[in-house]
Amino acid sequence: MKSLKRTGPRTKTVKYDPPYQTFSWKGDRLDLLDQRLLPNQERYFECRTGADVVEAIRQMVIRGAPAIGIAAAYGCVLEALRIEQDEVGAFQRALERFSRQMEEARPTAVNLRWALERMRAVGLRSGWKRVPDIRKALAREARRIHAEDLEANWRMGQAGSRLVPRRSKILTYCNAGTLATGGYGTAAGVIRACWRRAQTVEVFACETRPFLQGARLTAWELMREGIPVTLITDNMAGYLMGAGRIDCVIVGADRIAANGDVANKIGTYGLSVLARKHKIPFYVAAPVSTIDFACPSGREIPIEIRDAGEVTHMAGVAIAPQGCRALNPAFDVTPHGLISAIVTEGGVIRPPYRTRLRKLKK
Repeated sequence: MKSLKRTGPRTKTVKYDPPYQTFSWKGDRLDLLDQRLLPNQERYFECRTGADVVEAIRQMVIRGAPAIGIAAAYGCVLEALRIEQDEVGAFQRALERFSRQMEEARPTAVNLRWALERMRAVGLRSGWKRVPDIRKALAREARRIHAEDLEANWRMGQAGSRLVPRRSKILTYCNAGTLATGGYGTAAGVIRACWRRAQTVEVFACETRPFLQGARLTAWELMREGIPVTLITDNMAGYLMGAGRIDCVIVGADRIAANGDVANKIGTYGLSVLARKHKIPFYVAAPVSTIDFACPSGREIPIEIRDAGEVTHMAGVAIAPQGCRALNPAFDVTPHGLISAIVTEGGVIRPPYRTRLRKLKK
């Protein structure tokens, strides 16, 4: 097991070299660590076409809003390599059709749309003379999106760690770490930064039904790096809060509305209500790319409804009677009034969110 090197609290810059790679870009293919198989197997899903990346996103080989955006950017590059048209206009129309199709792969995660808009801005701009030049520019932009996300995570970690007392018990939900981002993580990035600053932290990770991202992914990540973590079932959170065993809650986000309402993995809203009841700070960590400035509030955020079989079955084994109906909304919305602060690479944002988030708009 490769652990993070712990440095003193005065460290201002960090170098993160995880013992695993979520993405591996090979120039003509994208290898993705298949998160459906963790923690039991570390196997890579090979994407040689844009369609392969779309399927990987839909089937949750790759998940987490920032990671989905990065994968989509590389998917555009793979599609660009496959488009046979040599005439610039025809090439651009084919690229546009593909990017619009990819946009539907996961409707709630705004980073998908944000990354595709950046790729379209490069590939579809006027003035291109040769298709090979467009392909090269698209590859540069995808690598830039990946690198920018990693840097944003580092900055978030440093900013968010200052919110956390030196000795803290942190509750987190779902997975917002290296596996969900370009590296380091959003909510988990704050936890990593605390650990590296020699703060004494203990993490409680909710299992996160029905896909078990907390049990399979977050616990796996933190254990690989030597960060103390205890797994709990989702319905234990209120008990721990009432017993005084949680000092703060830190979660990620898949979309943040202009007023500060946050869409995140289903169950996040309930944790925010519990945290408010027990007077526990509830923090959201997410890059600026997750803020949808065109979305006025959480009411306008589309909520992805996934296959009911994810609820009635676990690892392919039925856990409910045959024919039992089930609901499976993948996300819920936490009202901004229940959020203590939103941590971004631009710093810690506190209420009023609408005016202060607007200042981050580029």
